[in-house]
Amino acid sequence: MSADHHTIVHGQAALLDIANLDTDQIMPKQFLRGIDKSGLAPGLFYDLRFDGEGLPRPDFVLNQAAFQGVDVLIAGSNYGCGSSREHAVWGMQQYGFRAVVASSFGEIFYSNALNNRLLLAMVSEADVQAFKAQAAQLQGPLAITIDVQQRMVRSAGHSAQFVLSDRHQSMFLQGQDVIGASLAYADQIQAFAQRHWSAQPWVKDVALRTRARLQAQRAQG
Repeated sequence: MSADHHTIVHGQAALLDIANLDTDQIMPKQFLRGIDKSGLAPGLFYDLRFDGEGLPRPDFVLNQAAFQGVDVLIAGSNYGCGSSREHAVWGMQQYGFRAVVASSFGEIFYSNALNNRLLLAMVSEADVQAFKAQAAQLQGPLAITIDVQQRMVRSAGHSAQFVLSDRHQSMFLQGQDVIGASLAYADQIQAFAQRHWSAQPWVKDVALRTRARLQAQRAQG
């Protein structure tokens, strides 16, 4: 997928027409054992991609040669339901996905994805069916354009408006993650902290003071 100043993304889409695909299916629990978020791509859709002996399932779309390198997923409804594991988002990004098009998403997954800059384009079910019908006729991926500024998803034969909050749209347009978006309000945050500490001085640096007290207690035996 290419991006024009974080405004328009151009990708190649694969169809995964499974409703209620939960985060345990997206990223199974056995791949959550690391202490950081690296190395998750091999676990993505593991039980769908591989059989009980660890061999690739030839009928699964991402195992087919024509779909190597796709970066957009056209998914079934309620995609990403289930547990809140953020690893599902990280795994999709590490595999190479940059966007998912679906009619609905699990609520926590939706928030996690957008905060990590995995673009979710939520369109109507009729629009999803139109994109699916196009994808099903092809022997390879469907070319998709997602215009963040206009909140539009387009293929050669169909276009659809998608839902995206103003806050998340601004993050994508400005190339920010959730931390960067928060830091845009650093002056206001600091001003609030000063007012709060002036009104309630006993709470300032309470964590640092508590840690120092506990360390002193341990040192005394």
